[in-house]
Amino acid sequence: MTAPRVTVEIINQIAHVKLNRADKLNALDMAMFLAISRTIKKLRKNRKIRAVIVSGNGSDFCSGLDVNAIMKSPMSMLRLLFKALPWRANLAQIVSTGWQSIPVPVICAIQGRCWGGGLQIALGADFRFATPDSSLSIMEGKWGLIPDMGGTIALRELMAIDQAKKLAMSAETFNGEQALALNVVTHVTPSPLAEAQAWAEALLKQSPDALAANKKLYNKSWHGSQGWALFRESYYQIRILMGKNLRRKIYNQSHDAAQHKAFVPRKKW
Repeated sequence: MTAPRVTVEIINQIAHVKLNRADKLNALDMAMFLAISRTIKKLRKNRKIRAVIVSGNGSDFCSGLDVNAIMKSPMSMLRLLFKALPWRANLAQIVSTGWQSIPVPVICAIQGRCWGGGLQIALGADFRFATPDSSLSIMEGKWGLIPDMGGTIALRELMAIDQAKKLAMSAETFNGEQALALNVVTHVTPSPLAEAQAWAEALLKQSPDALAANKKLYNKSWHGSQGWALFRESYYQIRILMGKNLRRKIYNQSHDAAQHKAFVPRKKW
């Protein structure tokens, strides 16, 4: 029996998502693309989870596209790239951009190789924790291709355009420390999975409504008009003020841990 390409375990309201193809360095075949897409859809609908941690089984996060596996079926590439509407994400792009549709913080724990499609997946998260010696690359250029999995959207918000072009055109590899200097990763640590767990647990103390609203506010307002940004600030704040979780957060701030009230499932954002 074939092992699932992605495993999901929810512990204490934190969803632990693991790319599960360690024997192939977690390379992306069609089954992996479909499994990630299904996982994102399920987590998006789960209003009880409070954070998501994405990691890879084995020594590597993801070494990129499994070209041989994809090319075995002529329809696979078409299936990856097809889109009914040009401005919507296709299957190849959903595995990166889809993490932003989940209204909770998504943290990627990167170790070993994080190349090509693997880096595109990680760029779709809200935070990236990496080991100092991890190996990252926009590797599509090595094969005469361009990055086409949605990571471009994240890169334009993370780094200077000349540096992004340099990485994409050269397909060079860079380590975790260099990635931090380029602002490609959020934090460098010898233990990214443990640090991601600690950060997720810290976020459990915050109102899930506030976390969801913050994620949506910044995603929609980082670019665009000042007027719409100001509108969203006011509108989202009113929604939070009308919810139970604000009152519970205020109560918890005024009492010790033994008297804390549990947050209710977040609003639908």
